[in-house]
Amino acid sequence: MKLLAIIGGSGLTHLRNLTVRERRVMRTPYGEPSAPMVFGLVGEHAVVFLPRHGHGHTIAPHSVNYQANIWALRECGVSHVIAVNAVGAINTALAPGTLVLPDQIIDYTHGRAHTFFGSHPEPVTHIDFTDPYCEALRAALRDGAARAGIALAAQGTYAATQGPRFETAAEIRKFERDGADIVGMTGMPEAALARELDLCYASLAVVANYAAGKADDAIDLHAIERYLESGMAQARTLLEHAIPRLHGE
Repeated sequence: MKLLAIIGGSGLTHLRNLTVRERRVMRTPYGEPSAPMVFGLVGEHAVVFLPRHGHGHTIAPHSVNYQANIWALRECGVSHVIAVNAVGAINTALAPGTLVLPDQIIDYTHGRAHTFFGSHPEPVTHIDFTDPYCEALRAALRDGAARAGIALAAQGTYAATQGPRFETAAEIRKFERDGADIVGMTGMPEAALARELDLCYASLAVVANYAAGKADDAIDLHAIERYLESGMAQARTLLEHAIPRLHGE
């Protein structure tokens, strides 16, 4: 039986359509997760929800304990993870409010605990990360979008940056030359850690703004909040339709 977890990012600190059954405080060998695990139902399907930045959105992207979060989800019996990420658009065809289903990622982060391997005496372990996202879960999200009548950009390359500051225009030009379409601060090492624990993981990205230098105006935090609110509402609806698809309905 599949158990799905949803990791909420900026703008998604709780699921309004989740009927809560239990909140569970977890301990891991890597410390405490961002918040207690919230167990509940979306429709008739069991879901675990975890707000990446804490319930009060107090944990900055570079300070998230990604190891503890992913380890705790696995310990809860989770097999599939949908990570919701707020991003900026490098590809200007992706207007604010757009939902994107990335299929590739480039890691520009540094100094983050990025692996479960290497801290204990054991053979060197490598994972295949050619395709960083689980195609079965991506298919469920595509189908959920179609069922809900929600427009979804079905591919794109995510540039994962360190944060918490936004990027310079020159950095964005570099990422664009590298082939990135969207930019965010939480995509890595979360995706790689999930792969190390054999979790089926996919990202659902909500475009909150044009990246630095991609619009005439400076980045406006109030505008970002507005686009996140509308984009996350669409993301919730998409998830409601995708979850039954994951269970073969």
